[in-house]
Amino acid sequence: MSESKLTFDLELDENNVPKNIVMNSTDKQAVNINLKSLMIAGWDAKTKETLRVDLWTKDMMVNEMFIMYHQTLMSMANTLEKSTGHDKLAGALKDYCEFFAEQTKIIELK
Repeated sequence: MSESKLTFDLELDENNVPKNIVMNSTDKQAVNINLKSLMIAGWDAKTKETLRVDLWTKDMMVNEMFIMYHQTLMSMANTLEKSTGHDKLAGALKDYCEFFAEQTKIIELK
């Protein structure tokens, strides 16, 4: 069985705010990818809770953050639908995503 590691290297400013975030993988699928933001969530089976790391650089614009949240929420809705088959819940989340996109003006109103 092969093993691959995904790493995130952070360059911090004097206030420990990320200036740069670089992603790499040992299998070379990710090579020096510069990120403005990073959201990692993992499930701790022992405590039954989600552990999260949310980082963003100073130059991450609010509109870019809105787009990232929208795309992340849509991805979560799609994964929910595929993994559980619960179309109604996934559809409700997608409806919220549409509302979110309209409110943040990242898509044109219909």
